[in-house]
Amino acid sequence: MRWTSTTILLLLCATLNYAQTTADFENFDLEPGEALNGSDGSGGFQSGNLFLPNSYNPDFNSWSGWAISATTDVNTPGFMNDLSAITGGGYNSTAYAVSFASPQSVLVLQGAAAGGAVEGFYVTNGTYPYLSMLEGDGFAKKFGGESGDDPDFFLLTIKKYLGGELSTDSVNFYLADYRFEDNSQDYIVEDWTYVDLSTLGNADSLQFTMSSTDNGMFGMNTPAYFCMDDLMTTDMPVSTQRVQLPAAYLNVFPNPAGATWYANWATNHEAEARLMNISGQVLQTFRLMPGANAIEALTLPAGIYVLQVHNANGYLTKKLFKTNF
Repeated sequence: MRWTSTTILLLLCATLNYAQTTADFENFDLEPGEALNGSDGSGGFQSGNLFLPNSYNPDFNSWSGWAISATTDVNTPGFMNDLSAITGGGYNSTAYAVSFASPQSVLVLQGAAAGGAVEGFYVTNGTYPYLSMLEGDGFAKKFGGESGDDPDFFLLTIKKYLGGELSTDSVNFYLADYRFEDNSQDYIVEDWTYVDLSTLGNADSLQFTMSSTDNGMFGMNTPAYFCMDDLMTTDMPVSTQRVQLPAAYLNVFPNPAGATWYANWATNHEAEARLMNISGQVLQTFRLMPGANAIEALTLPAGIYVLQVHNANGYLTKKLFKTNF
């Protein structure tokens, strides 16, 4: 099983006491195997404090924007299976949202969430793009090519609208990444993975776009789908945003490691550190001291982890790899 990570950040706001609403898409009462593609002409879907616009074409029974799904097909390739997540279900649930972001998709914050910050959401690949990247099809290439050395990627980019203006700030998440020199580290996301959006700050809506290294004369060949679940809004504006510290402040070696990582913290100030798995579960918390710090990895399963470091001056995150050797 191949994993990926995302930058997992702390939300810094004026107060620590805030409401939170999770859009889990269970309010549609779908049974496993059912889905809503907008054929009722409603124009979109409401869950939590979100509205997910949908455009449906009855002539071709096609849709764009968003759909709501509880389908479970992880084996059938092709565009006829465009409503299934490769996980076979939602994030610890039945239902989830599917986006066809061609050329983009947008979700609108409503109610208490309008104009406030979004904490984050869980994301995974759809079965259609996953199998397309894994095996190739009549429209798109097999990622890595026949040799496995092609530096392919499939990227989801999230930006915000606030006051009618599209921000230049963005959060990027790789749904597939084959750019590693060591091909054993190449991956296509096949699990629900948390994406932190707190650095975007206050928003009226979010924009989702996708890009790939596999492109043709009509644009991207990789199917422009992704799946979402449990999007969390903070339901209040934030007044401050944190500063990302220079990457040179934190050097971790060896990486990958089998038993111990050594984190060199090249500042004169202590910091709080957390080691997390890619689901955001905190595994270790400790003080990071100036100079070298040992982080035990021997008992951890092989995979990808995230080291999150923060102090009064800002934050840093680092992707760590654990091997069995």
